[in-house]
Amino acid sequence: MTGLDVAQLKHCVVDPTLTGLGLGGAAAVNLLTGTALAESRGMYLKQVGGGPALGLWQMEPATHDDCWNNFLRFPVGKRLGGLLEEMLAPDLPRSAQLITNLRYACAMARIRFYRVKEALPGANDPYALSRYHKVHYNTVLGAADPGANAVYFKAALQA
Repeated sequence: MTGLDVAQLKHCVVDPTLTGLGLGGAAAVNLLTGTALAESRGMYLKQVGGGPALGLWQMEPATHDDCWNNFLRFPVGKRLGGLLEEMLAPDLPRSAQLITNLRYACAMARIRFYRVKEALPGANDPYALSRYHKVHYNTVLGAADPGANAVYFKAALQA
């Protein structure tokens, strides 16, 4: 098994989701597509090994909740919070939808990057995109290797 088709993930999920948020563009689309590949290989819905990360973008519930509690509920994030609310299915808790709702999970990963002060890197530089992912989405202690993961961001560019 190899996971989702990268071009379909990019063009059928990531691009329309980010466009709907008003946070699209080639750099954001390539960053979010590459992040899904680097985090879960576009295949795993729960963290391998039993960790807390969920969905293709492997967001931890604590990170998800922080986005809501410290950004989306405040005036600066309220418009985006309203758009995210519209993406939710009414029958599941929000963090559970990181697994079941591709659009919502992608949008939440974009919100995580949106809160970063550093501008997005160039859309066509897989090494810069991979470094940005490592610094701003993973953690210093996290397992992401920006050199090794550049291959995933290159696949995102080519999709």
